[in-house]
Amino acid sequence: MEGTHLHRKTDEGPRESRGDVRTTRSMGQESGSPGCLPRRITATAFPVSVRCHPGTKSACVDFNDTRTGEWRSPRRGTSRSRCSELIRWQRHNGSFPRKLFLTLARSRRMVRASHLTSRRNTMIETRLLCTLLALALALSAPPALPGQAPATGTVAFTDVNVVPMDRERVLERQTVIVRNGRIAAMGPTGRTSVPAGALRIDGRGKYLMPGLAEMHAHIPPPQAGREVVERTLFLYLANGITTIRGMLGHPGHLVLRRQTQSGQVVGPRIYTSGPSLNGNSAKTPEVAARMITEQKAAGYDFLKLHPGLSRPVYEAIVTTGTRVGMAWAGHVSADVGLQRSLATRQKSIDHLDGYVEALAATQSGNPGFFGFNLTPQLDESRIPALAAATRAAGVWNVPTQSLLEHLAGPEDADALARRPEMRYMPPQTVAQWVKAKREFQQNPLATPENNRRFIDTRRRLIRALHDAGAGLLLGSDAPQIFNVPGFAIHHELQTLVASGLTPYQALATGTRNVATYFGTEKESGTVETGKVADLILLHANPLREVANVQRRAGVMVRGRWLPESEIQRRLEAIAASVRS
Repeated sequence: MEGTHLHRKTDEGPRESRGDVRTTRSMGQESGSPGCLPRRITATAFPVSVRCHPGTKSACVDFNDTRTGEWRSPRRGTSRSRCSELIRWQRHNGSFPRKLFLTLARSRRMVRASHLTSRRNTMIETRLLCTLLALALALSAPPALPGQAPATGTVAFTDVNVVPMDRERVLERQTVIVRNGRIAAMGPTGRTSVPAGALRIDGRGKYLMPGLAEMHAHIPPPQAGREVVERTLFLYLANGITTIRGMLGHPGHLVLRRQTQSGQVVGPRIYTSGPSLNGNSAKTPEVAARMITEQKAAGYDFLKLHPGLSRPVYEAIVTTGTRVGMAWAGHVSADVGLQRSLATRQKSIDHLDGYVEALAATQSGNPGFFGFNLTPQLDESRIPALAAATRAAGVWNVPTQSLLEHLAGPEDADALARRPEMRYMPPQTVAQWVKAKREFQQNPLATPENNRRFIDTRRRLIRALHDAGAGLLLGSDAPQIFNVPGFAIHHELQTLVASGLTPYQALATGTRNVATYFGTEKESGTVETGKVADLILLHANPLREVANVQRRAGVMVRGRWLPESEIQRRLEAIAASVRS
């Protein structure tokens, strides 16, 4: 669900265009040029490319004015070692001040204006360019975060209690060594040596667990502004979320995915859908097939389904998605229904969409928001069969229960708006959320009894799906009605526990289950030697009380350490920017 419009199941989905889906060419290694990886820096006004030429010992620095799209190149002459040095700077710096670029450009023009034509002076020209480029990149590098080791450095968590999440247990008094973004070693303190020069993090009395995933996240589109996009990513990361599944993709998110993976932008690992397939964007099977083909070529990770899809269009999605190897996930359209979505093995169903409708004894009129209007006629004896069918189909569910409890729960809209985390959202957004809840409460069927039954039925569905062995994934649909990015995941964890899961079982939906879903069990999901160092350091045991996940001492994302003091400093900056 996107925005605050409480759409009916018969709606055509969000009124949006498909977006400009373009194939993004991988900036991979040049043939015949081992060790030289051509990459492009996207600056605010002037991208710059550093490229090595195959089979030579020279390099070239290219300049591009985005206003004209014109690329200009000086002559070759930079050494390969200088090229490699520039590329290393380039990997860690995404932009640099416009003034420095203009200084660089003016210097280039001055050299050319001097009419120096000898080979020696051509080399001077290129060296000057490279020196000024290096200066620009170095001066524009983001300041190092206090207490933060680079992703390529070594960090040692000493004397820490590890919550590995491979099963329900705690490994006491361990030393965990992180090097080059991965867990290099782990063992009992006293028998595990700490490398010289490592950043030591005192883990006495603390608990180290895997980073969490937000499996129904939303990333603002680029037109919202870079500050808004990076602010949203940091809100996720600040709450221990090191992986997100973006559920409404945009071509700009493909770039952002690369930037977060390389460390150029500090944020969670991103999996992203393409622009959604819905009743407006995919009106015919042919259009749906073309969208899927384009999204596959562009490099999106999966297909996002919104309401309003006709049955023929859905079948075209299944056929084309299967052929090109793209999974489809999200909503269950009214014309499709839960049973058909299960039969086609839809990768995930989000919001428990279609389940309440499937429990209704009769379905007449408008089913309302995720079947709310059908609450008086629910037959809850059908829950075990639905859970068993979901397990047999291998379909995962992302309940986003906190979203529905914010709407139908008894807490007053103004009280929800006063939650501390609302300070990180624009006031106008919070006002829209208050309005959405009040509109929901105006529904004649939104009585205290129906509201309570709707929430309890969904909780029973969650517990039944878990008990049946059907996969559950942690997701809140943030930013959405009173769900602030990152902070919302803690409310979601608490709703899972309220549904009958233990703290360990609830945490598994955001750690090891996510690795199973993505097929990355060898890379993530647990704290083990060799795995990516996406970690949360806590002051208390999360297996005793799931709320302890909020008691952070710091977060590590792919080996980069963010102490809680720095997290709080940046959160304060976000709150200040929102107020201004």
